[in-house]
Amino acid sequence: MENSSGIIKKRVKLLIIAALIPLYSMGQNGDIRLGLHFDPVISWFGTDIRQTDSDGARPGYNLGLTFNKYFSENYAFSSGINIISAGGRISSSDTTIMDFTNFNSTVLPGNTVVYKVQYLSIPLGLKLQTNQIGYITYFTDIGIDPKIVIGGKADISSLNIKGEKALPELKAINLGWHITAGIEYSLGGQTAVVLGMNFENNFMDITKETGDQRKDRISHKLLGFRLGINF
Repeated sequence: MENSSGIIKKRVKLLIIAALIPLYSMGQNGDIRLGLHFDPVISWFGTDIRQTDSDGARPGYNLGLTFNKYFSENYAFSSGINIISAGGRISSSDTTIMDFTNFNSTVLPGNTVVYKVQYLSIPLGLKLQTNQIGYITYFTDIGIDPKIVIGGKADISSLNIKGEKALPELKAINLGWHITAGIEYSLGGQTAVVLGMNFENNFMDITKETGDQRKDRISHKLLGFRLGINF
């Protein structure tokens, strides 16, 4: 059986290859602006059945590179590469079996499982911005977020489990949508400081159901605070 490291490498290669086509197209005919960002993130899970509850949020971050290909003065196709570290807390009214990389464990009803998930994301969107007013440009970006899971751990305090590898519990691929809004403060030329907020909702199920586990859909939601620089 292929180990977790090999599986993750394959996932990363596939997503990067899939991203090269739109990024290459964006690179034609110039007129690209690049940027770097580091976003503090608050993330939590949403559930679609009453037997599974979201037990709260977790802090995290979104670190990445942005590509904006302008096709007019105020509109651009947007993309980039993001490494996201996020998570959430869930509990179930059922007894469940957690599949870790090296062992299984029984989680009793009401006990909280804390997930820590790492994604590689290639967002694809449309950026709209105003003309520069003084030093400030207002913008919004709306799009979709294909992503793969490149890491996953879980804590279960009731079982004294902390930081245990839990990739077998997580689905490899997810897809969501995002909306970002904020300002760019010009420092001269093409250089600008970026400040804003971002909301992302992953609408595919992030967890697997094995054995006789109850079918549910655990969606991942993220609220980020954009801190970046464009150049």
